[in-house]
Amino acid sequence: MITGMRIATVLQMILNIGLLFLALILIVFMGKETFLLAKVLLVTGELASYYQMIEGIVIYFLYFEFIALIVKYFQSGYHFPLRYFVYIGITAIIRLIIVDHKDPQDTLYYSAAILILVVTLWLVNSNRLKRE
Repeated sequence: MITGMRIATVLQMILNIGLLFLALILIVFMGKETFLLAKVLLVTGELASYYQMIEGIVIYFLYFEFIALIVKYFQSGYHFPLRYFVYIGITAIIRLIIVDHKDPQDTLYYSAAILILVVTLWLVNSNRLKRE
C-alpha cells in the first residue's frame, strides 16, 4: 500500500514537471506568434495579411488558453476543469472555420459542433453539474 502511494506521488511529480515544460514551450510559441503578428501588422498591408492576422490572433488565444488550463490545473488541486477543454475546442473550431472556409457544408458542420460545445458549456455551468 505504501508503494502504491509512492508510485502515485512519483507519477504526479512527473506529470507536474511535464506540464511545466509544456507551459514553457507554449510561452515560447506565444512569443513567436506575437512577433509574427507584429510583423504582419506593421510590414504588410494586403488583404491576405488580414486573414493571417486573424488566424494568428486565434492561434495566440489557443496558446493562451492552454497556458491558462495548466495554471488552473495547479490552482485547483491537480485536476483539469472540463469547461477549459470546451473553451479550447470552441476556439480551435473557430480557427478552423477562419482558415478553411471553402466548403459551406463543412462550415455548417463546424458551426453545429460549436453549438454542441456551447450547449455542453451551459450544461457544465448549470447548478446541477457544478462542482466548484
